[in-house]
Amino acid sequence: MRNQSSHSDCVDVTNDGTLQHLGYRCKCSSGFEGNPYIKDGCTDINECLQPDKYTCNGICHNKLGSYTCTSTVILGVTIGLSSGGGIIFIAAIVVILTRRWNRVIQKRLRKRYFRKNKGILLEQLISSDKSVSDGTKIFSLEELEKATNSFDQARVVGRGGHGTVYKGILTDQRVVAIKKSTLSVISEIDEFINEVSILSQINHRNVVKLHGCCLESEVPLLVYEFISNGTLYDLLHRTSEQNGSSLSLPLSWEERLRISIEIAGALTYLHSAASVLILHRDIKSMNVLLNDSYTAKVSDFGASRLIPIDQTHLVTAVQGTFGYLDPEYYYTGQLNEKSDVYSFGVILVELLTRRKPIIQNEHGEKQNLSNYFLWAMRERPLEETVDAQIQGDGRDEGVLSMARLAEECLSLTREERPTMKDVEMRLQLLTGRRVAPRARQDEEAQHAEDDEHGGVVPVVVQHGSRQLSQEQEFVSSQRAPR
Repeated sequence: MRNQSSHSDCVDVTNDGTLQHLGYRCKCSSGFEGNPYIKDGCTDINECLQPDKYTCNGICHNKLGSYTCTSTVILGVTIGLSSGGGIIFIAAIVVILTRRWNRVIQKRLRKRYFRKNKGILLEQLISSDKSVSDGTKIFSLEELEKATNSFDQARVVGRGGHGTVYKGILTDQRVVAIKKSTLSVISEIDEFINEVSILSQINHRNVVKLHGCCLESEVPLLVYEFISNGTLYDLLHRTSEQNGSSLSLPLSWEERLRISIEIAGALTYLHSAASVLILHRDIKSMNVLLNDSYTAKVSDFGASRLIPIDQTHLVTAVQGTFGYLDPEYYYTGQLNEKSDVYSFGVILVELLTRRKPIIQNEHGEKQNLSNYFLWAMRERPLEETVDAQIQGDGRDEGVLSMARLAEECLSLTREERPTMKDVEMRLQLLTGRRVAPRARQDEEAQHAEDDEHGGVVPVVVQHGSRQLSQEQEFVSSQRAPR
């Protein structure tokens, strides 16, 4: 029986001549060293401890009976990939969880804003009123963010005292104007809801159409039709450069008269067509938009207020734009429809004179255009006051009539100002076209008086206004005291 190590190699030894078995000869296997003739006499060689004898250009790893050598480059790549992959995987998990958490937070926040902004009340109003639901929608914040590229500053088309206006494109390809109100304007959410519910019922060709609103943000967002051709202020006061000089863009008398009639018609509608009186409170040329055909559209109801029909006025904090502000409202804080009439009178003067609402007088002092106009109408000939572009060619009669009407609108005493209905009718008369009869009784009264007097006479209508022929209007205005 052989006595040998388990990690050894043995061979038999014989006599070469007689072939007699003499015994065996052993040696330790490769990678082992020691005494092969005793049990466990051959032990493993640790090649990594003998770098001179066992070459390794890397990191040495001893194995039973041998060794391995790992390149540092491969090891670095392996470690890098494994650790980098782990980091990327962890980072991806963190990002996914963070986004989900943010979505949950945003969803909760939008629900809270929706409730705070009385969204449930508005939903009930819309669902209960068919005339409202047909044209008004409550938009989600996500829809409007998509429409404006997350309210990108490049989409801003206007800024005002009541908010910022963005141009947006809805999923149905409608181009809209999205107004983001300032915090100060929405201090009373109940009034905002009432305003939306009223404005959503307005369907007038000269009032910017309200498509809906969004209540999921901290401040409510209003969605209007988009009007592309700028404002009346731009049309009246911008200039073009020709031959090195600034020239006002041509604007005919007929265009000015048409625009004034369209604005007056919109205000008449707001003052008399709803169950409550809608006061705009910030009528100015910058809030009159012009579409592609230069049709006027009254916009920006951020300062608007509602007055029940059984109230004569509303006491509010004074708000408006200097140059257009009703002096009596400024001093008393009492707001009624005659405040809009005063502001409209300033627009009439702008159309007549093509001058800005705040001007610099002969002494270099800043002055309201309205005060200057009232002084000029008393002290100067009309041709020195109005824009030269609308003089001559038989227009003087109409220009004088509009100037007299503007004087009445700018009266410091509210009782002396006409109503917007009266203003609209008198402007319509300047075009040679009569306004559609307000009531059949007025027509019958007209015919009866015509038969009695044998000619055309003034017709007394609501508010004591008179409808006159163009010639009679001119004669009447000539007799009126300055």
